[in-house]
Amino acid sequence: MIMLPGAAITHANFANIVHDIALLNNLGVRIVIVHGARQQIDAKLENHGIDSVIHHGSRVTDTASLSHLIEAIGSTRFAIEAALSTGLPNSPMHHANLHVRSGNFVTAMPRGVVDGVDLQYTGKVRAVDAHGLDEMLFNGAIALVSPIGYSVTGEVFNLTYTEVATQIAIELGADKLIAFTKENGVINDAGELQKQLTLLQCEKFLLKKETTDSHFSLKACYRACDQGVNRAQIISYIEDGGLIKELFTRDGFGTMVHRDSYETIRRARIDDVGGILELIEPLEAEGILVRRSRELLEQEVGHFTVMEIDGTIIACSALYPFVQDNAGELACMVTHPDYQGQSKAAKLLSHIEKQASKLTMTQLFVLTTQTAHWFLEQGFTESTLEILPQEKQTIYNYQRNSKIFVKRLKS
Repeated sequence: MIMLPGAAITHANFANIVHDIALLNNLGVRIVIVHGARQQIDAKLENHGIDSVIHHGSRVTDTASLSHLIEAIGSTRFAIEAALSTGLPNSPMHHANLHVRSGNFVTAMPRGVVDGVDLQYTGKVRAVDAHGLDEMLFNGAIALVSPIGYSVTGEVFNLTYTEVATQIAIELGADKLIAFTKENGVINDAGELQKQLTLLQCEKFLLKKETTDSHFSLKACYRACDQGVNRAQIISYIEDGGLIKELFTRDGFGTMVHRDSYETIRRARIDDVGGILELIEPLEAEGILVRRSRELLEQEVGHFTVMEIDGTIIACSALYPFVQDNAGELACMVTHPDYQGQSKAAKLLSHIEKQASKLTMTQLFVLTTQTAHWFLEQGFTESTLEILPQEKQTIYNYQRNSKIFVKRLKS
């Protein structure tokens, strides 16, 4: 995933960035480019005598400016497509033969009123057509996405390119997110370049609440890595060869953000039994979970997946397979109270769903007495006893009267 601000596209070094992108494409790297156009929009509005209002880093897009904004974004996209289509002899692009595809990949919704200010046609990402993007990438094309989204009611919304890029990177499970900025990465208080940042270190930098491009890029990198992207890099669009140096040299070139090594999701081991018991025993005492003895847990620990931070288990869940029914039971999903509300359970569920798919399971089911709404939010639907495997039906506890939820898994 490559994030290109509008300023990078008009810079003299843009041609060299295009050459580097062509090289990566020819090496078989699948690339999505999301471009910005703030500089181009500012110029277009100024030419028409329209003043822009920026509120917390987002432009207030009214009816008068919307058509000019669309025109500016469209011309910026055409400039990128033209640059990626060149192939003059005796140039780095000779025989590059890049295939660039654009389209309507983002569904948007209005951002609404923020601190009393109606942002009008400024929106936020509602959904991403990950399947359409993945299909193009599979066929060797470079996907080019503009910071515009369309609502289900047919309206056009102005989006921040950093949000679009971040959401697409998360949905596609990108290996890397590359954020081009004027500055060559993140500079600390001593004026030194931060070569690497963990998510925890990112949080400290983001507390400064700056409104610079590098700050918004760092925020995008943080969110992407927090939601599953392994690496994100911030590099300067001014430096020739910066992209190649960052990707293919040991020391890199800009700032690399990476997922904290202290947060890990993995299969449980026998020495995790004590930590799992500490998580589930309070809920067993309240009757929310069915009691499990240490002996039973030791026998079943191979079915458990845990999330640990700094060596401490902070969440767990079990997956019990029903092979003949191509189904799996999700059970004992618990998050430590100190980490609730941080999407830890959703991350753990996503990991387990991938496990289940690898085991050729076509659906997950869960029995719960307390967390029905959460499972509905995760894509489960309420069902009846008959949907359960026969083996599970025979041991259903009518006294607990657990509700049954099912989720179909993507093949």
